[in-house]
Amino acid sequence: MINRVVLVGRLVKDPELRYTPSGVAVATFTLAVNRTFTNGEGEREADFINIVAWRQLAELCANYLKKGSQAGLEGRLQTRSYDNKEGKRVYVTEVVADNVQFLSPTGERRENSSASSNDRGYDFGYNNPPQNDRRAIDIQDDDLPF
Repeated sequence: MINRVVLVGRLVKDPELRYTPSGVAVATFTLAVNRTFTNGEGEREADFINIVAWRQLAELCANYLKKGSQAGLEGRLQTRSYDNKEGKRVYVTEVVADNVQFLSPTGERRENSSASSNDRGYDFGYNNPPQNDRRAIDIQDDDLPF
């Protein structure tokens, strides 16, 4: 079976970073992805896709992405359900990110970002990140391989 999703879009708001009770980082955000066609009035529509990133990738997304940032990502589609406060079943479809590329120039990212400033995207994705790494992320220009 194949379950792969590749998206490029812009964040509609800043990522929300939380930690599970066991200390695992999880970031959630919504990516607006333009459709390839226009509607009957000639306007281009977009799909708003919920994204979830875990562990170190979650912390990187929270530190380097903000509302309006352009990002490319690869992941898998996941559907889950839960019962809300009224007892109704709610179904959620989201993309669990395995790899995220930050496509916006550094000036469009958070002010404290220390990545090199140019128009190329930087791939900070991890396929198998450390399970319990909750250290603060401090990346200097000298630490980057490019």
